[in-house]
Amino acid sequence: MELLSILLQQTGGGNSWSGMLMIVAMIVVFYFFMIRPQTKKQKEIKKAREAMRKGDKVITAGGIFGTIASINDATGTMMIEIAKGVDIKVSRDQVYPVAEEQPAEKK
Repeated sequence: MELLSILLQQTGGGNSWSGMLMIVAMIVVFYFFMIRPQTKKQKEIKKAREAMRKGDKVITAGGIFGTIASINDATGTMMIEIAKGVDIKVSRDQVYPVAEEQPAEKK
């Protein structure tokens, strides 16, 4: 709050628009460096979730790896097989696609 009052104070004969211009400039910078990249990332995640199909490898928000066994678009859930014969039901919003696994490095 103190920073805002300092920015709004007139200094020595400067015009009254300089403080307002500074605030607008900060808002524009904040938008382009924080808000816009985050919305782009959210759109990419949503697009990846919509492209998931049966048999794709996924990870849940809780860190459980598995393979999609079935998808129910009506309820927004999916069944994920985490081991042979073991399926769990999770919300589609809590699942992320897994990139192809890299071969293990030799030490």
